[in-house]
Amino acid sequence: MDPQRSEELLGRLKRLEGRVQGIQRMVREGRYCIDILTQLGAARGALQEVELILLEGHLRTCVAEVMKGGSPAERARKIDEILAVLGRVQR
Repeated sequence: MDPQRSEELLGRLKRLEGRVQGIQRMVREGRYCIDILTQLGAARGALQEVELILLEGHLRTCVAEVMKGGSPAERARKIDEILAVLGRVQR
């Protein structure tokens, strides 16, 4: 992963960490459940953005390299790897 992309992801994850700490505070303070659920949804969305950025980077680098020069077996493994990870993230 290139350093600029890495810094972007770290920034997003730090903001997400702050959001989760805020949700913990809300639970501790006994805040209204709907407000907590709203914040959980926002955190989930932020985490999905991080997933998409990582997936895009992987597709543009690792997968693209194998598709250009890898053997048919290597290409099939990369495709299987992507399908498996997409199956896990969809849950």
